[in-house]
Amino acid sequence: MKRLLAGLFGLCGVALFSLSAGAVEVITLTQTGCQFLESEKGVDRNFKTLKAADCEKINKETGASRLNDARVLKLKPGTYVFRVTNQNVPYELGFWVREHDYDWRNPLHLMSKTSVSGGGIETGQSQDYEVDLKVGEYFYSCPLNPTPNYRLVVAN
Repeated sequence: MKRLLAGLFGLCGVALFSLSAGAVEVITLTQTGCQFLESEKGVDRNFKTLKAADCEKINKETGASRLNDARVLKLKPGTYVFRVTNQNVPYELGFWVREHDYDWRNPLHLMSKTSVSGGGIETGQSQDYEVDLKVGEYFYSCPLNPTPNYRLVVAN
């Protein structure tokens, strides 16, 4: 498991299961071109992308409407592992989950706000990201395979 604090990478979709009794819950997310499947209710939009710039253009045209219909991930406070898979994207992906008002340029946020990120997910590979979530609102995305900023709400 990788735990990297403060970064610029992103995330995908959602299925929950326990690793073992009392263990951390795993949220599985699948990335295809420019999107997380689970976040978009399992709809693979079959975006054709060879580089991040392709997704930037696609998201400019479709991102707002996709977010309006996207699934909001709702969790209880606790520790989770986000297992992110690169499904057929022909370049390296990443994952980034952070508090909704997190700004990586603010040194105080680097020390006091939740942000977990990483890259290095090649085609067909998966990677785990462990994060402790407290009550509040978060975003998750993938800056390397630019996706919209999907919403995550943590409540009791």
